[in-house]
Amino acid sequence: MKEKKFITTPIYYVNDVPHIGHAYTTIIADCLARLYRLQGYDVFFMTGTDEHGQKIEEAAKSRGYSPKKYADEVSDKFRNLWDEFDISYDAYSRTTSDEHIKTVQKAFEIMYAKGDIYKGEYEGNYCVSCESFFPETQLVDGEFCPDCGKPTRILKEESYFFKLSRYQDKLLKWYESDDNCILPKSKKNEVINFVKSGLKDLSITRTGFDWGIKLPKSLNETKHIMYVWLDALLIYPSTLGLLRDEENMAYWENTIHLVGKDILRFHAIYWPAFLMSLDLSLPKNIAAHGWWTRDGKKMSKSLGNVIDPKEVANTYGLEEFRYFLLREVSFGQDGDFSQRALISRINGDLSDDLGNLLNRIIGMSKKYSNYEIESKNVMKFFSDEMNESKVLIKNALDVIDEMATNRYLEEIWKILNLANFSIAKYEPWNLIKNNQEDKALALVAMVTNLLARATILLSPVMPKTAQKIANALNFNIDEKSYENLVQNGKIIDFKASDCELLFKKIEEPLMSNPVATNIKEEKITNNISIDDFKNIIIKVGEILECENVEGSSKLLKFKVDLGEEKPRQIISGIAKYYNPNDLIGKQICVLVNLKPAKIFGHLSEGMILSAEDGSLTLLSVMNGVKNGAIVG
Repeated sequence: MKEKKFITTPIYYVNDVPHIGHAYTTIIADCLARLYRLQGYDVFFMTGTDEHGQKIEEAAKSRGYSPKKYADEVSDKFRNLWDEFDISYDAYSRTTSDEHIKTVQKAFEIMYAKGDIYKGEYEGNYCVSCESFFPETQLVDGEFCPDCGKPTRILKEESYFFKLSRYQDKLLKWYESDDNCILPKSKKNEVINFVKSGLKDLSITRTGFDWGIKLPKSLNETKHIMYVWLDALLIYPSTLGLLRDEENMAYWENTIHLVGKDILRFHAIYWPAFLMSLDLSLPKNIAAHGWWTRDGKKMSKSLGNVIDPKEVANTYGLEEFRYFLLREVSFGQDGDFSQRALISRINGDLSDDLGNLLNRIIGMSKKYSNYEIESKNVMKFFSDEMNESKVLIKNALDVIDEMATNRYLEEIWKILNLANFSIAKYEPWNLIKNNQEDKALALVAMVTNLLARATILLSPVMPKTAQKIANALNFNIDEKSYENLVQNGKIIDFKASDCELLFKKIEEPLMSNPVATNIKEEKITNNISIDDFKNIIIKVGEILECENVEGSSKLLKFKVDLGEEKPRQIISGIAKYYNPNDLIGKQICVLVNLKPAKIFGHLSEGMILSAEDGSLTLLSVMNGVKNGAIVG
């Protein structure tokens, strides 16, 4: 019986249409699912949509829709895109399904009976966009959400709570006992530090709106609905029928969750605690990737620079788009989308390295051996190259277990580069001239075997391109060929045939590049007097230290030399725009007579000034001046 694997994307919230971030997560998951199937695993791959919550209820009302009609419309857009992208999912799950509702209610009953859920009252700052409560110490400027930056609301209502604090020590033991439970490991350290700072019990029901799953009838609490994260996270076991039956429990024992870094906390803290309460096994991996920007700028609807994945795929090719996303950025880090970068990958990696190699092989085999490629002398002449390819294959498979698709592709390209370099090094045309036909034919066979191995490994990333190559060389891409060529390093013969050009060179960007033409210049009406201006003190300062604030994706903590007795500590919400290490040593402008404030539990003694036009630029000076110089 095949070993089973369960691969999940997040279920995407139906407050917006699919964008490049959704496509990135889904394509990574699809790549993993395809690779594991090649390796002989029985894979169950799920994706879907998260459809409850106050934000959806309000969005539907604004359009004159029922929440269900609104959710149906947006959910269909996700499903249709994944079908157009040929995503190989086995289940498309929705939180509005009857099966899921039954699962969530059953889970609530189990946790309640165990004593992990109790009734109380909650008062706090609530962010509708993030569906999360935040203590006042975590708010930015005492009002704004630390994750999305939007204003929060003060809510006070009756609520059921999950005893998250009960599981703090168990969570820490799990993190320590399993090196790969959270990937990449830098993200794991962030989670550990957050948990060590202390966990508070979690509000898991709401009474202020209606669009959600009701509590079990046994509790007789008709005004309560489930908090969106308890509801949403349970989609994973719900999809497999767990808590209703155990038919697919074998998949659950080997679960891989792929998420964006913005929802890592929910998956790496809340979720395993829920599973511990339900006595279900924990995931093998929770892997969090970074965000995408465009041409160095944060994407936003107001700027019109949000990437439509369908437009990119239609314009440049789906295969090319998949390759770019998985190759361009290190897993866990933020990536930047630009047409120039995409074109560079298409022209260099795909056209020159991959497409040209296939063309050369077909051309040489046609000229030297009537398309027949016999491999009997490969090890006689080229054992070093074939053995080197085994090392590169092992390296690729090692890093893919860490979800490092970029490094996986880098190792595959080393195989292609080895093949291209070998042709340039040994010059088969000269071998033929010098009566070394056996070596020339062995060289063609050697580079063809290298290309075949690379193609099988590339097929989860670019399935249609890989199939074109396999057709041109007359071999199959399946479990057997993976076992023979990739796993066991078998050397085989080929029968080449002519094929169309794999990739066309692109000279100029093919899509219009959106600019911020719809941002209206605001008329300044709040005039101030010169005396008012004199009350504002702005100084030039040098950044001595800069680091991320633990637990916040938005905040950076600075130590700034303002020419005073000691540096000032300033908290600023610019983490999405700057790498902390890049800012050290920079001179900036600081509003210094701002009243000190506690932000996310840290004292902030001033405001770093910046200008925003979709991206964000720190205000500085043209030439270096003395720290503490007054701006005015």
